[in-house]
Amino acid sequence: MKEKELRRSLAVLPIGTVMKLTDLTARQIRYYEEQGLVIPARNEGNRRMYSLNDIDKLLEVKDYLAEGINMAGIKRIYEERAQEEAEKQAKREKSLTDADVRRILHDEFVAVSGLSKQNQFSFRNNGL
Repeated sequence: MKEKELRRSLAVLPIGTVMKLTDLTARQIRYYEEQGLVIPARNEGNRRMYSLNDIDKLLEVKDYLAEGINMAGIKRIYEERAQEEAEKQAKREKSLTDADVRRILHDEFVAVSGLSKQNQFSFRNNGL
């Protein structure tokens, strides 16, 4: 995670500050928390602490509501985003297929054995 993103994710703002920055009431913020749209961290005294990312999300929820999107629609938007992100992550972490493992193993054997290119060709054609 980059330094900027790390700093934006630090939960350091109490609910009073968040209320001023977002122009939302404490009740609204807690309701969005109940709906699972924002999940604040808790300090030692069990007080909610918010990050800049949380504030961005609250402002985005506020904008969606102003556009006439209801809570179910907003949740669906965030679920779709999460699913797309999970799919992107899965593609990045794609596991090796059996064919990939065989190819890598073959290349390692060839490198260690010192076989010539012509021998490599016949080695591959024999199904190894």
